[in-house]
Amino acid sequence: MASIVSVSNLSKTYASGFEALKGVNLDIEEGEILALLGPNGAGKTTLISIICGIVNPSGGKVTVDGHDVVHDFRETRAMIGLVPQELTTDAFETVWNTVSFSRGLHGRKPDPAHIEKVLKDLSLWNKKDNMLRELSGGMKRRVLIAKALSHEPRILFLDEPTAGVDVSLRKSMWEVVERLRASGVTIILTTHYIEEAEEIADRIAVINGGEILLVEEKDALMTKLGRKQLRVDLAQPLERIPDSLSSYNLTLEDNGQSLIYDYDTSAERTGITALLATLAETGIRLRDLSTQQSSLEDIFVEIVEAGR
Repeated sequence: MASIVSVSNLSKTYASGFEALKGVNLDIEEGEILALLGPNGAGKTTLISIICGIVNPSGGKVTVDGHDVVHDFRETRAMIGLVPQELTTDAFETVWNTVSFSRGLHGRKPDPAHIEKVLKDLSLWNKKDNMLRELSGGMKRRVLIAKALSHEPRILFLDEPTAGVDVSLRKSMWEVVERLRASGVTIILTTHYIEEAEEIADRIAVINGGEILLVEEKDALMTKLGRKQLRVDLAQPLERIPDSLSSYNLTLEDNGQSLIYDYDTSAERTGITALLATLAETGIRLRDLSTQQSSLEDIFVEIVEAGR
């Protein structure tokens, strides 16, 4: 798949001396959903701001569909929609005027039908004549998304789009995102709700300390770095793990009432059959068995901690 955004050796050092980005390289494929994950201060917002032409880089280059974001600002910005973290809106303007004005700012001719569709998709149609100061925080965030979609961008950046939004509104937003992806829009998402990234992203990029630690297909990442655990609930608690089980990767939990066995799902043999046989030979009786797959959040934490 062709790259629509290409980031090459990108760096950014602020006047204070803080180095926000350190030689970042990243290619974003057309039509994909890329989840950009990282802790606070990792460089996510700086990277997005440079791609969107809001912040100038200290070094390196960014192109959008072959256009340089610094030298061809108008061309690249017209292709991009941005939903920022901050709720920056004109409190005394109506929803309709705010979204319509944003379309004009990007050089697009008026299109009331498109604005109506965007507002309806985001459940804002019945609020179109309300001033923004009359809206809840969740409604205001949806207005930011409507503004970002007003000029029909090919690339959409969502920087913590569901912060402060209730569960039902979050679900409707992701339905809109899926429809946009189906129409060919490229979407770059940052979120603290990592389970959302796990559900909708095609690829995962992890950034920390201004450096990209990993870029991977989500499914491949989950297979390669994910772990499975077998939980063995015991009929009688153990004080310690018997020597006969020392060759297995076991931990004792719940005051000795459960054994936890980590195993590799991609390995030819998991060792579960041998473990259960050894437990039986040792005379340890079981009460229950269950398995648990590591989540994207577990993998993310491990990657960030390993990169420190």
